[in-house]
This record gives sequence, structure tokens and C-alpha cells, in this order.
Amino acid sequence: MTYPIPNLIPAIPEIFLLAAASIILIIDSFLSQKNRVVTFALTQLAILGCACATLITFRSGITYTFNGMFVDDLLSDLIKFILYLATALTLVYSRKYLIARGMYRGEFFVLTLFAMLGMMVMVSANSLLTLYLGLELLSLCLYALVALQRDSRVATEASMKYFVLGALASGVLLYGMSMIYGATGSLELGKIATAIATNQVDRMVLVFGLVFLVTGICFKFGIAPFHMWVPDVYHGAPTAVTLIISTTPKLAMFGFTMRLLVEALHGLVLDWQGMLIVLAVLSMAIGNITAIAQTNLKRMLAYSSISHMGFLLLGILSGDINGYSSALFYIVVYAVMSLGTFGMIIVLSREGFEAENLNDFKGLNTRNPWYAFIMLMLMFSLAGIPPMVGFYAKLSVLQAVLSAGYIWLTVTAVIFSLIGAFYYLRVVKLMYFDAPEDNTPLRAPLDVCFLMSLNGLAVLGFGIMPGWLVSLCDQAIRDSL
Repeated sequence: MTYPIPNLIPAIPEIFLLAAASIILIIDSFLSQKNRVVTFALTQLAILGCACATLITFRSGITYTFNGMFVDDLLSDLIKFILYLATALTLVYSRKYLIARGMYRGEFFVLTLFAMLGMMVMVSANSLLTLYLGLELLSLCLYALVALQRDSRVATEASMKYFVLGALASGVLLYGMSMIYGATGSLELGKIATAIATNQVDRMVLVFGLVFLVTGICFKFGIAPFHMWVPDVYHGAPTAVTLIISTTPKLAMFGFTMRLLVEALHGLVLDWQGMLIVLAVLSMAIGNITAIAQTNLKRMLAYSSISHMGFLLLGILSGDINGYSSALFYIVVYAVMSLGTFGMIIVLSREGFEAENLNDFKGLNTRNPWYAFIMLMLMFSLAGIPPMVGFYAKLSVLQAVLSAGYIWLTVTAVIFSLIGAFYYLRVVKLMYFDAPEDNTPLRAPLDVCFLMSLNGLAVLGFGIMPGWLVSLCDQAIRDSL
């Protein structure tokens, strides 16, 4: 029996990354600790190679391969490019931090690459099976990364919590997928959408499956009331790992959600809209109100991420192209902001000291005015204060919700956004109006300082001129969905 050879060109980036990560794993086993920079360089080259491979496959239109299980379109390409950039910056920001804590090892780089591979599969999946495989590859790598600092009791505890709750959420998600498969008779997203559109399904089974799917998605996003893992994992994980968890997986989960809810289950839009409304309000309320009480910056940012994911849901639940494109723009902007914020925590940390408490940022303007200014721009952007890009991201989401007719939901989101501004401005107050508790000079490698500066200025630049990024997100959604 012969099998047709699938078109491998759309999957070249994934194939290249799988081969590169395996080769790096083998090479690293022959390197001593002092030569670990070779592993770092090879990892960055692998990411650059993925970007070049994605450029090769980049074309207008939608291409399917592997019997319809894999898709290459503008949405997947755009998210992949942002994944490459965010992962490369994460590795640069984290280098000194990892060395100081004995984590500058091949395992960290290889697990990061395999996590990125899982994310790439997620955003290009066109089948329930492919979606789940990509998600689990990502999840298993993140569980291991959180526990990588083996002599840290807090990190081990966080990893165990993450693993147990993650396994439960994966089971719930898989159960929902099995119900969708049972109701429609197909794993392919397009065929599922067709079956729902032609009413050839048992609607009761579909809705039950949808509930389980939304529950699993909300856990992976860290959306209330399925957020219980977020503050503990953000706090317990090494900051370099928290930086990874807070950025790229959010982008991949957005692609995952678009494939699942919008492409496959758009026929059930009225059902999942109602669920997302409740979840968005809960996330904004719990995230913003609880963040006010936090004294640990990582936990504060964890609750902040819960509120931001609630804002993201506002764009998705609007149920139209404008809402989806505003949600894509929002998650891209959030990734940039989160990358800079956790990167700044890493810059301020040193051997034997984690700059994770709010008091550690006291008097930062006295110690280093430039870093204080970068942090100020990031906090203003997270709070949604103009002219930072975070303001425009929130505005675009609110406009989409308002256009969909949810006036009360728009007002609610604005109120919670104002509440959230308090804890961001508190960080600014500590940096500029309080005396420093530690006068240790702040030193960072030149490349980290340069990239951190670009990261901070990008928040301001995109806020002043957001047009081209907004247009790119809109085009990606219109060409792909």
C-alpha cells in the first residue's frame, strides 16, 4: 500500500526547528560549561533559520497539507515571526540571569526551542489532533522549565502545581474535543464548521463539548475562574522562565483559540459569546482588584495578566472581523509590554538577589534614570495611558465591543481599567518619589541594554504610529479566517 507524499514546503519552519533542536541537544552534550556560549549561539541561529524558512513559505492565500491537518496562512506566519522575535529577546535578556543561577545549560535552550515548536504547531493546526499535540508539547516543556532550578523549593512546588492543574485542564480539553468529534464525525476544523453550518449534528452534544473546550482554553490563557495556577507559577518559577510563560504562549493560545472557536465552531458563536462575556468580566474584576493587594511584583503582574486576558476576550467575543483583528493587535502589544517588564526585573536582579518585590524598585530613578524611564513607559502602556501603545490596544478592543452593541460591557471594562491603573502607577511612584533601599549600581551587558531600550521605545513608537501594525493584524485576520 502506497501513501502519497505530503507537500512539506508549508511545514519547513517546523521541520527545520525539530532537526535543529535535536542537533543542538547532541552538540551540547559534548560541551563543557565554559563553552556553553556555543549552545546559546546555535539556539539563536536556529531561531534565525526558522525566520528565514518562514519567509520562504510566506505567500498570499491559504495552503493546506498533511491531509488537511496543517495550514500555512498569513495569520500563522505573523504569529510565528513574533514568536521568533520574542524568544530571541528572551534568551538575550536571560543570559546573565541564567549564568548567575547555574541554569545556563543546554536543557534550558532545548526546552525553549521545543516549546516554540509546540507553539508553531498550534498556530498552524487545522485539526483537533494537531492542535492538541502542539499544546501538549508546549505544556510539557513549560512544566520542565519551571522546575529547572532543582535546588529551589519554591520552583519545584510551582512546577508540581502547574503540572497537576495543567494535566487536569488538558484532560478537560481533550474530553471536549472528543465530544466535538463524536458530534461531527471529523477532526478537521473545516469539516467541523461545515457539519455545524448544515445542522448535521447533535446540538446538545456540541454545546457540552464547547463548555469543556472553553474551560480548557481559559486555563491555558490564565482566565478567571481558572486562573489559580497563574500567581503561584509566575512567582515560583525563575524569572527567566516567567518571562517565557508570560509572552509567547499567550500568542500561541490566541492562534489556538482562533482556529478552534472562530474557524471550527463559529456556528456556535451565540453560545460561546455568552460564556466569554462572563469570563471576561470575572477576569477583569479578579485580576485588577487582587493585584492591588500584592507586594510581590511578579504576583502583581500575574494578576495583571489575568485582567489583560479578560480584555483580550472582549475582542474575541465581539464575533466579527474587527473584533478579531483588535484582539490580535492587543495580544501582540501585550507580548511586547510583558517582554519588557519581566526583562527589567531580570536586569535589576543579580546573583543571590531577585528584584521581584515592589520595594526593590524604590528610587530606581536615582540609581539609573534611563531604566526608570523605560519602566515608566512600560507601566503607562500596561495601564493604558496615552500616548503609549497599550492605550491604543485597549481603545481598539473597546471600539469593537461597542460596535457589537455591548455598551454595558464597554463601560465595565473602562471602570476596571481605571482600577487597574492604580497598581501600575504605584510602581512609578516608587521609582520616582521614594528613596532607594539598595544603592548597588545597575550593570547589564551592552546588548541587553540596547535591546531593552528598543523594547521600551517600541511601546512609545507603536503608540504614536500604530497604523501599520493595526493594518497588518487586520490583513492577517481577513486573509486567514
